[in-house]
Amino acid sequence: MIRVERRLEQPRWLSLAVPIGSLVVAFVAMTIVLLVTGHDPFTTFRRLFDSAFLGSAELNATFVSATPLLFTGLCAAVAFRMQLFNIGGEGQLYVGAIFAAAAALLVSGVPTVVAIPVMIAMGALGGALFALIPAVLRAFFKTNEIIVSLMLNYVAALVLNYLIFDSLSYWRDTSSPEAKVFPQGKTLPDAASWPLSHIGGLELPFGLLLGLVIAGVVWVLYSRTRFGFEVQVIGDSPRAASYAGMRTRRKILAVMALSGAIAGIGGASQDGDVRHLLDARGLSAAGYGYAGIVVAALARYNPFAVALVAFLLGGIQNAGYTLQGADFPSGLVGVMQGLILFCALGGELLIRHRIRFERRRPAESVA
Repeated sequence: MIRVERRLEQPRWLSLAVPIGSLVVAFVAMTIVLLVTGHDPFTTFRRLFDSAFLGSAELNATFVSATPLLFTGLCAAVAFRMQLFNIGGEGQLYVGAIFAAAAALLVSGVPTVVAIPVMIAMGALGGALFALIPAVLRAFFKTNEIIVSLMLNYVAALVLNYLIFDSLSYWRDTSSPEAKVFPQGKTLPDAASWPLSHIGGLELPFGLLLGLVIAGVVWVLYSRTRFGFEVQVIGDSPRAASYAGMRTRRKILAVMALSGAIAGIGGASQDGDVRHLLDARGLSAAGYGYAGIVVAALARYNPFAVALVAFLLGGIQNAGYTLQGADFPSGLVGVMQGLILFCALGGELLIRHRIRFERRRPAESVA
C-alpha cells in the first residue's frame, strides 16, 4: 500500500533538498524528452547555459527576463506564507502597468526623479486595489481566493486589451502612422524611462534593483516584526491565532494588498524599464504571473531565494528564445519550461507530506 501522510514536522534540510531535487528531476525529464525528439541533450543544455549566463549581452538579457519574475515571485511568496493562495499576480501586474502608464502620461513634463516614484506608487496602488477584491471576499464571505484571483486574471487581460485594441482610450495612440496600421499604446515621455545601472559591461535595470530592495524589506517584515510573526501563526494555525486575539481579517487584507502591490510595481517596471508604453499584446503573452508561482515554490517563499530562482528561470526563459528555430520548435521550449513547473509543484507535496510504502497484511483466518 502507498499512503500519503501530512508531516507533523518539516525538517529544515527538506527546504533545500526538495527544490534542488525538483530541478534535477526536471532536467532528467527534459533529457528524456530531448532524446525522444531527436535532439542531443548535452548540446542543448550547453547552448542553453551559454545563451543565458555567459557573456555580457546574454547576462543583460537575463536580467531583463528575471525582473518581472522577481516581482511576481515575491507577490506569490508574500501571500503563500500565510496560506493565502494568490494566483492573481498576472492580473495585478496588468493593472499595475495600466495605472503606472496613466500616471506617466498625466505627469508628462515633470523631471525623472518625480515621474519614477509616481509610477511606482500608482503601480503599487493598482495592484493592491485589484488584490483586495479576492481578499475582501475571502475575509468576509469565506470565498475561495484561488478561484477568484485566477478568474480576475482574465478580467484584467480583457480590460488591458480593451484599452488598446477595442477603444479610443487615454492609453491608446491614435496619432502616429504606426498606430493607424496596428493599435498600440502611447509612447511614455522620456522622463518615465527608468535608468540602467552599469557595472563593468553589465546593465542592471532599475526595476531589478528595486525588486531586490523590496525582497529585503519583505524579509525584514516577515522575520523581524510582530506583523510577520502573526502572519506565520495565522498561516500555521488559524484557530490558535484566533484564540490569541489576532485579527485574521485585517491580516488577510494587509497581506493580499502587499502581495498585489508588489505585482503592480512589477507592471510599472515593465512600462518604465522595457516597453515604454502600455503593451497589451506583450504583457498578455508573457505569462509572468504564472511563472512567478513556480519561482515562489522553488524558493520555498524565501524572498532572497526568490531573487536567485528568478535569475535562474529568467536565464532559462531568455535562452529559450535563442534555442527556437527550424530544428528546435517553440513548443519544445514550452515543454521544457512546463516540466520545471510540474516538478516544482510536485516537490511541494514532498515537503508537506510523507509517502509511506506499507505491505498489506494477510487477513487472519477465523476459526
